[in-house]
Amino acid sequence: MTQRMNWEQLICDTRLGQEHYKDKKAGVRSDFERDYDRMIFSSPFRRLQNKTQVFPLPGSIFVHNRLTHSLEVSCVGRSLANEIAIRLHEKHLGEPWRDKLWGISEIVAAACLAHDLGNPPFGHSGEKTIGEFFSNGSGQVFKEHLTPQQWADLTHFEGNANSFRTLVHQFKGRRPGGFAMTYSMLASIVKYPYSSSHAGEKGKFGFFTTEKETFERIAGELGMLKLEEERYCRHPLVYMVEAADDICYQVMDIEDGHKLRIISTQETIDLLTSLFDEERKEHMREVMATVADPNEKIVYLRSCVVGLLVQECAKTFVLHEDEIMEGRFQGSLIDHISPLPRQGYQRCSELAFKKLYRASYVVDVDLAGSRIINLLLDKLTQAVVNPESYYSQLLLNKFPQQYDVHAASLFEKLQGVLDHISAMTDVYALNLYRQLDGISLPTV
Repeated sequence: MTQRMNWEQLICDTRLGQEHYKDKKAGVRSDFERDYDRMIFSSPFRRLQNKTQVFPLPGSIFVHNRLTHSLEVSCVGRSLANEIAIRLHEKHLGEPWRDKLWGISEIVAAACLAHDLGNPPFGHSGEKTIGEFFSNGSGQVFKEHLTPQQWADLTHFEGNANSFRTLVHQFKGRRPGGFAMTYSMLASIVKYPYSSSHAGEKGKFGFFTTEKETFERIAGELGMLKLEEERYCRHPLVYMVEAADDICYQVMDIEDGHKLRIISTQETIDLLTSLFDEERKEHMREVMATVADPNEKIVYLRSCVVGLLVQECAKTFVLHEDEIMEGRFQGSLIDHISPLPRQGYQRCSELAFKKLYRASYVVDVDLAGSRIINLLLDKLTQAVVNPESYYSQLLLNKFPQQYDVHAASLFEKLQGVLDHISAMTDVYALNLYRQLDGISLPTV
C-alpha cells in the first residue's frame, strides 16, 4: 500500500517549545496569523531591509532588497495558497477535515516572510563565500577537529538551513523553541528536508546537525514521509512557498533590470508578454496604449504575469496533489505549468542570468562581499578558538550575548560566528570590516 500524507495531520498549530500549552482565550487571530505577526515584528525580519537581493544597496533608483522581496513573496504566496485551498475544498467535498484547508493561506504567508531569514549579507554570494572559507580557505584548519557531518554543515553552508535554525534554536537567554512558531509553518520553510550528508553537487540541505532532532520531531508529528536516513519528502506547503519565491524573484528582477536601464522597455515588454496567447496580448497592448509612463507599462505587465503564474501553479498543485501527498512529485510547480507560460518564464530566467546577474555592479558587490565576509570569518573564528589574547577578547565583546562563542565544543563556537555574521546587514558587515582592517576608526 502506498504511503500518503494527510491534510488533517499536516495542518497543525502546535507550537515548538510550547507543546503542552494551549491558550484557551478567545481571539480573532488564529495561531497561524500569530506566526505572521511574530515575523513582522521580529529583529531578523527587520534586518532584511538592508540585505542585498540582487542589485547593490543603497542606490538612487529603488530596487528590491530582501525585505521588500519577502513581503512580495508573502503576498503572492497568500494568493496562491488561497486559490489552492478553494480548489481543494471543492475537491474533498464531504471530508470532515476539509475546513482545516482554510488555514493554508495563513501558514504560507508567514512561511514566505521567513524563507530568507538565514541568508547572510551580500546575497547568495555570501552563502558561497562561507562554504568556501571552510572547504578551500583558512577554515580548512578546523576539519580534523570536527565530525564528517559537522564539516559538511560548514562547507555546504545553506541559507535555508540557517533560516530554520534562526527560528527554532534556543539562543542564549532565549526561550525553548526559539520563536515558538507552529509546526506547520516551520515545516513549510524547509525546502530541502534532509541533512548536509545528502547535499549533493548543489550543496543544498535543510537543517544543521544541531537542529536535526528538532526537524525530525516536527516531521514525525506532521506525518511527513521518511524516504531514507536523515531524508524526508517535502511538506506540501513548501511547493507553494517555493512557487511564490520563484514568481517574485524572477519577475521582479526583470522589473528592476528595466528600472536600472539594463533591459530596454521594448525588450521587457516582449519578454513579459511572451507568457500569453495572442488574444490576451492584444488586450494588454490596448491597456498599455492608455499609459505614457514606460515604468507603469511594465508594472501593469508584471501584475498580469504574476496573476497568470498564480493561477497556473494553483492548477498544477491540485492536478498533482496525489503525487505531492505520496512524495512522488518531481521538480517545482513552475516546472509543470502549461507550455506557453513555462517557456516564457524560462526566457525570463535565461535573460536574467545573462544580463542581470552578471551585470558589472552586481559582480562588484559579489567581489567586495566575498572579501568582507572572508576577513570577518578569519578574524572572528580565530577569536573564538584563541580567546585568551587581548585582541580576541576585544573582538568577542563585539558579539551579541545570544551567540554562544564560549560553548563547550568547537563546532558550536564556529556556529556562533556564523550566527553573528549571517545576521549582519550589508552596512554593518562593511563597517565592521573597515574597523578590523584599519580602514576607518569610530568617531570620537
